[in-house]
Amino acid sequence: MSDYRKLIMKKLSVLLLLLAALPAFALDGTDILKKVDRNLEPEAYEMLRKLVNVEPDGKRKEFVLYSVKKGRDKIVALFLAPQSDKGRATLRLGDNMWLFIPEVGKPMRITSLQSVTGGVFNNADILRIDYAAEYNVEATVEEKDQYLLSLKAKTAEVAYDKLKMWVDRKALLPVTIECYAASGMLIKTLRFKDTKDFGGGIKRPATLETDSPLYKDYKSVMLYSSIRKREFPDEVFSLNYLPRVEDLRK
Repeated sequence: MSDYRKLIMKKLSVLLLLLAALPAFALDGTDILKKVDRNLEPEAYEMLRKLVNVEPDGKRKEFVLYSVKKGRDKIVALFLAPQSDKGRATLRLGDNMWLFIPEVGKPMRITSLQSVTGGVFNNADILRIDYAAEYNVEATVEEKDQYLLSLKAKTAEVAYDKLKMWVDRKALLPVTIECYAASGMLIKTLRFKDTKDFGGGIKRPATLETDSPLYKDYKSVMLYSSIRKREFPDEVFSLNYLPRVEDLRK
């Protein structure tokens, strides 16, 4: 081997060592946020979850929801329980939301800050679309085991003006999210717990808890029992389809 080739090989070896020493996730904040979205859920899925509202005196009210999603900003949720809410369905298309009540027979507009279930979770939490669809990343801080993302809402229609999201560096899943109003006031805190393997490559927290300084001693919890990839036609995400969402489960 010539001296020239030996020199090239030596430089190549040094380069490979330097590359190996780079962090495993040399990502910018936007890349991290997009990976968080996909790790939480696939772009198209069906999901079964329970929502529990806990009052200061310990009284509980539970809801069971069947949800389907397509793309970054289309989601439908159907109430399976309690009996008083069974058959109600909600639709979200971007910033627009509707509630269908069988007894009324006509979808009604709802807002992101309202709550179709009461409790601390609002409609934006229950009908959550991709974080990257609603927020821009303003800053990214690398901590020992986590990333801290500072997010700013893209429009005034978003439920929270700013988010502080702590992300597990290894799993690229959220650990804690603080939600703020434009005034800087903390509205609520979301805590992701109990990471579970749902199959199909989906491994994410099975429990989401929230509390708020605005609702002292109240707590709401989402418990995810199943989530799997499934494709749906566009017609599912329309006002005309809301009375027929139950058909998706057959």
